[in-house]
Amino acid sequence: MERSQSLSTAESMPLIGKYIRDRSSSFSAAIMNRLSSLKEGSGDFVLKNDSLNFEVTEFKIPGVKVIVKLKSEEERLEDQIRGRITLFTKSNCEHSIAARQFFKEKGLRYVEINIDVFTKSGNELMERTGSCEVPQIFFNDSLIGGLATLKSLSESGELHEKMKELLGPKCPEEAPKVPVYGINDEEDKEDELVGVVRFLRQSLPIQDRLIKMKMVKSCFAGPDVVEAIINHLDCGRRKGIATAKMMAQKHFIHHVFGENDFENGYHYYRFLEHEPFIMGCFNFRSSTNDNEPKPASFIADRLSKLMFSIVEMDGYVSDDRLHVDYFRISKSEEFRRYIKLTRDLQRINLQLFTPNERLAFFLNLYNAMVIHAVISIGHPEGILDNKAFFLDFQYVIGGYPHSLSIIENGILRNNRKSPFSLTKPFSKEDRRLHLVPMRVNPLIHFGLCKGTRSSPKLRFFTAHNVEDELISAAKDYFQSEGIKIDRELRTVYLTRIIKWFSQDFGGQEKEILEWVLNYLEGRNAKLLKTMLGDGDLITIVYQDYDWSGNL
Repeated sequence: MERSQSLSTAESMPLIGKYIRDRSSSFSAAIMNRLSSLKEGSGDFVLKNDSLNFEVTEFKIPGVKVIVKLKSEEERLEDQIRGRITLFTKSNCEHSIAARQFFKEKGLRYVEINIDVFTKSGNELMERTGSCEVPQIFFNDSLIGGLATLKSLSESGELHEKMKELLGPKCPEEAPKVPVYGINDEEDKEDELVGVVRFLRQSLPIQDRLIKMKMVKSCFAGPDVVEAIINHLDCGRRKGIATAKMMAQKHFIHHVFGENDFENGYHYYRFLEHEPFIMGCFNFRSSTNDNEPKPASFIADRLSKLMFSIVEMDGYVSDDRLHVDYFRISKSEEFRRYIKLTRDLQRINLQLFTPNERLAFFLNLYNAMVIHAVISIGHPEGILDNKAFFLDFQYVIGGYPHSLSIIENGILRNNRKSPFSLTKPFSKEDRRLHLVPMRVNPLIHFGLCKGTRSSPKLRFFTAHNVEDELISAAKDYFQSEGIKIDRELRTVYLTRIIKWFSQDFGGQEKEILEWVLNYLEGRNAKLLKTMLGDGDLITIVYQDYDWSGNL
């Protein structure tokens, strides 16, 4: 019985579908007949504008109200465009940002070519325009000009006609080439020593040895290196020793205890890829980078431009820079190129930086590493996760490991203990000590984004203006959430960042408040200045820190 009912229902399904289709067709036909009989000006025809300023035509049919929205002028123009708008831009460029915003507000699709990301596209721009000035806009293969020209056409009402004229046809082959994502178009040159290094990797007696009562893995003796070089290059001992010294200076090899670069005595060394820390470095991929190290200034500049392009790209980071879409960033061409760039950090010569270059470089690298860490290992959710995040996520930089904690506390904070730590990051013999600045700049704490909701917003810095940019970062942080003042209770509620790193801000509460006052504006500045001036006790309460992710 149940089976026959099921069959009956199944057999009736086509009939139900036919009924619905017939009724739908009849209904559509009735509407079309009614519309064709309507005349403008009759009581059944109403023309009005909705809240979006689109023309709306409303037809009244007994029992039915039909509203037809007409396309806006921009939408009708979009339908007529078969070609391509190409926008050449640069990172951290106000005019490029304004050009993007112009097209976004107009609702016009375009292809952006950031010549700081796709560096070879800069050559094409130079060939087409005679300069690398940006932004530059092309309609198909026709150069329109920069932002000023674009705005002028818009204000004069000529933009739409120009677009119809030049973008009506399909995009020709002569138009600017769209870069291919996923292709490495940047040239690398092998290090001049790579031939010797590869020979030594194959020929040296690399083995574990007991040295100074310690078991040292994968090492070799200095004299063996010199003899192998002499035989391979067919040279004298002096050149053999000089070549070994150069290998050490370029971080192909290190002394197992970091005692020297290279000496012609009975010391032991190992290759960079055999260092105990190397497998834990997220910019190491099965082998070290044997290319000629790029200049430190070039890498720092490239790093900042790639990161600026990420924060400026629509949809990656919120307009206020407080929320980050790590998933979208992970799929971007900018991030892919950043990951490739991190391999160039392995043997970089950090001693060639000026103080401001070094400061901007490590601020930018820290914030970029946080993005990489969240993408690779996830956001920390507890105390143990925090340890792994800030201590264990690291890059090999200039031949040595650098974690987020090392960059913050060892380098930027002048080798000071991190909160809740009993020891300094670097010992007296640590070869990374030469990177430490002469003094601590407390403003760094407002330039470091830890990927949390309570950390300062995500930003990147330029070497030539890093001090002013840090001042702006501090003022912005205190303006938004870093401080609250209750005059009646004579209480100042400060970010917990200042409590954790109170030594950097003066140590004593009055010194801390006097330091903070320098970066306050408006009402808070007046309140705190008055409270400090009257000499009465001021209570500092530190706000809770929200460790949840800045998603």
